[in-house]
Amino acid sequence: MSEKTPYEKLGVSETAPFEEIQKAKDHLSQKHSDSFETIESIESAYDAIVMERLKLRQEGKVSVPDNIRFAEHQREINSKFPVSNFKSMFHWIQQFIDIPSFNDILLKTGIFLALSLLVGFLRPQSSLTPLFLALGVFVNIYFLNKKENKFNRALLITLTMLSLGMIIGGSIIQLFYDPNTTREFSQSFVSIIVFFIFWLSSSFLH
Repeated sequence: MSEKTPYEKLGVSETAPFEEIQKAKDHLSQKHSDSFETIESIESAYDAIVMERLKLRQEGKVSVPDNIRFAEHQREINSKFPVSNFKSMFHWIQQFIDIPSFNDILLKTGIFLALSLLVGFLRPQSSLTPLFLALGVFVNIYFLNKKENKFNRALLITLTMLSLGMIIGGSIIQLFYDPNTTREFSQSFVSIIVFFIFWLSSSFLH
């Protein structure tokens, strides 16, 4: 079976006006927005048609709208900064970003805020801080695993966020170091930063 022509890929005839071709491209791109390979195929077909029409225009055989006369220049720019690289990066980022519902945000805010308040109010009993921190770790793993049902991924993200929170919290304490700062206060402060990082990751990461 012979490969489809650019016109066939977009589902238009070779005599179709440019506006129809552009609408077909936009429609297919929207329809297959979740398929990176299909989008690339659609864009390639569209570019091939544009270049063909520009060539025919130079030969005086067809009329091409002025708004695509810079397609060749744009193609040159794209060759230096491939669009596919940006699309691939954007698609990769999208795999990790989640848009939670209001109820989801409310639930996680309540849990991690409660843990933060407990750690803050129970500062004198510093032995309880690691217990609450461990509870926060399990809660974060639970929420992340619930989204994708991938325990190892949830565990890895949680441990990464735990380390990040400790580094940020410890750095802030060092930056604003006070000789009167107690060990209990330092533990509580770092734990609260960790809970905030957990809230962000459990709410906005897959």
